[in-house]
Amino acid sequence: MNSAAMNELPLDQATFENPFVDELRGEISGNKGSRQVPGYCYSLVKPTPVQDPHLLAWSDELGDFLGLAKPPERGPAVDALAGNLVTGSMKPFAARYGGHQFGNWAGQLGDGRAISLGQVAAVDGSRWEIQLKGAGPTPYSRRADGRAVLRSSLREFVCSEAMHYLGVPTTRALSLVGTGDAVVRDMFYNGNPQAEPGAIVARVAPTFIRFGNFQIMTANGELDNLRALADYVIRHHYPELGAPSPEVYVRWFEEVSRRTAVMIAHWMAVGFVHGVMNTDNMSILGLTIDYGPYGWLEPYDPDWTPNTTDFGSRRYAFGQQPRVAMWNLMALAQALSPLLPDAEVLRNGLDEYATTLATTQHTLMLRKLGLTPLHPDEDRALTEDLPQALAEPEVDMTLFFRQLSHLAPALLAASDNEDGLFDELITAAAYSVAPDEDRNVRQWLHRYTARLRQEPDSGEAIRERMLRANPKYVLRNYLAQQAIERAEAGDLSTLETLMHVLKTPFDEHPEYHELAAKRPDWARDKPGCATLSCSS
Repeated sequence: MNSAAMNELPLDQATFENPFVDELRGEISGNKGSRQVPGYCYSLVKPTPVQDPHLLAWSDELGDFLGLAKPPERGPAVDALAGNLVTGSMKPFAARYGGHQFGNWAGQLGDGRAISLGQVAAVDGSRWEIQLKGAGPTPYSRRADGRAVLRSSLREFVCSEAMHYLGVPTTRALSLVGTGDAVVRDMFYNGNPQAEPGAIVARVAPTFIRFGNFQIMTANGELDNLRALADYVIRHHYPELGAPSPEVYVRWFEEVSRRTAVMIAHWMAVGFVHGVMNTDNMSILGLTIDYGPYGWLEPYDPDWTPNTTDFGSRRYAFGQQPRVAMWNLMALAQALSPLLPDAEVLRNGLDEYATTLATTQHTLMLRKLGLTPLHPDEDRALTEDLPQALAEPEVDMTLFFRQLSHLAPALLAASDNEDGLFDELITAAAYSVAPDEDRNVRQWLHRYTARLRQEPDSGEAIRERMLRANPKYVLRNYLAQQAIERAEAGDLSTLETLMHVLKTPFDEHPEYHELAAKRPDWARDKPGCATLSCSS
């Protein structure tokens, strides 16, 4: 056993710190009854015990980073991960927030099924909040039961970690615990409720504070709470900006905007669709948060959303994500405006978002294409024309970039067989190519090849660079659905295989090549593969 493992503690023996509870105004009654909670940032509330907590999955690397030992299937640590055991240093709470849902103000929302246990110190001294999603009712549950099903919990556990290893700013997931209880859910809200196995995922982030935490304060005129919350976030999560002041609030909003832009640029680069970008699902740290009806582009379609609730407006479709993030930042600016004598200065943050998004997207795309910034205008035109070229022949974005990476040396070397190489690429990546539908992508590939030949590096060097920028493996929805169905039947092997491969998504893993395949025909319309809901 290595020295790090010897120093790891089971969760039930870890020391928790509770700055959010200790420094901000909260409701302390412990009443779990659903109600409005004006005047507070949170409510103290204990998780509701479950029947048979047992460990289904554990993130070894995150556990090591937090100094936490992997627990056995059952025992005190798993009891803590399920909410059955609250230790003496924990001060469990549910946060109060509001938000715009699908563009409409929804009033008070809050942690309706998530309960934070407090913070633990990682091995590098940083502090990380551990939150149990599905831990039972809170004052913010409205008419819900505060529980989560295995289906949605497994999706959040795997995708949180998969996004981390892709390099996307994200919250993390420490554990997946089965509860032994059945939870009734109507997956598509169509009058077909079913009992499903319950589960709890332990989510991890420096904080889970959202845009909506600030919105509810301003909407209710709670300006003292608004200022206290802003000052708390700056002191604990943006200390490099200095002591809170009007000038620092402006710089803070600019930094939130910058981080949000970086996150969105990474989503767009890997083909990730969040599915429900309400303002209450936007992290104040610029992290991907709340993995619900998410999906991955398979046929490239900027109008695609996996969220059935959004089929009418497609507000949160893939191509709309940059615009919606700007809208959400405008809503945050409005919430923060009472802190400033002149709210117009917050426009700088919106400008920072637009500039950072454009710059980061272009940088990431050049990296994916194996190009260095030799010709700014030509390169920008090349990258901006690519999405439309991919859309017409229904190109799988992940497969296209991975195949292009492997073909780069041949494209550099061959001048008389370009069309043959393009045939190979399009056949590997496109779902269906009708006559003339691949004309634009072929024209684009000719332009790209000419530009690629201006690079000074060797074909192999460019190939290796591209392979580190273009993952072979992403969490396609049909893969997640297969893992769910087998886990519900008691077989965790598919989940374990997915977790193993998605930790190194840029590696070849030839023994798992089938996990990089196109979406099969049977998954085109299958619930959980092509369509999900906010219940997912």
